[in-house]
Amino acid sequence: MAELTIDGDDVVLRMSRLERLESVHGDLRVPLSAIRSIEVLEDAHEPVDRGFKVGERLPGVSEVATIHRAGKSIFAVVHRDTPRGVRLVLDGAANDEWIVGCADPEGVKNRIEGH
Repeated sequence: MAELTIDGDDVVLRMSRLERLESVHGDLRVPLSAIRSIEVLEDAHEPVDRGFKVGERLPGVSEVATIHRAGKSIFAVVHRDTPRGVRLVLDGAANDEWIVGCADPEGVKNRIEGH
């Protein structure tokens, strides 16, 4: 399962081997300074329901993909067992947003904002 971690001055999105295969992508890393905002999402599947996807998508079950929509690039890792999550709005990164499903999105948000 994907996990957001802090490594020095960076936020790292670490994915399982299967998630890396599904997304056709490796782990992602951005400087903490690239984060413009972070919010808790009650339904992390909803923001990635529309758009052109590169990766794996089973609607409402699992999205592990890059989504291109309305001029934005959104990287998402959301599963059925983690329907809540966080949205990181990024500036100057390869993706405009990351959406990551997690069991404790409030804790993840607080940990990132605390650095």
